[in-house]
Amino acid sequence: MNIKKQLGAKIKRLRLKNGLTQEQFAEKIDIAPRTLSGIETGENFLTADTLEKILDVLNVSSSELFAVDHIKPQEDLVNEIISDVQNLKDRQKIETIYKIIKATINE
Repeated sequence: MNIKKQLGAKIKRLRLKNGLTQEQFAEKIDIAPRTLSGIETGENFLTADTLEKILDVLNVSSSELFAVDHIKPQEDLVNEIISDVQNLKDRQKIETIYKIIKATINE
């Protein structure tokens, strides 16, 4: 996945997390909804001014926005976890992972 698509996907996830439609978010960052759509799909790249507005409206730092290790979609992360656990042979490690997951879910 190229950087424009990764960044666009991250912006979209953050927008949705904040409960904003494309139209609402586009209005807040002062761009056309069509332009925002292009940014989110990786077809267009944002300007520095738009980047500053996105960071402000989403209340994130540039390092959070550009953190590539958190860009994978949730479904991909779940599938990777399942695959990794299925390939484990050490029962103690499997039990430890199970305990961590259960503790996290019950927080």
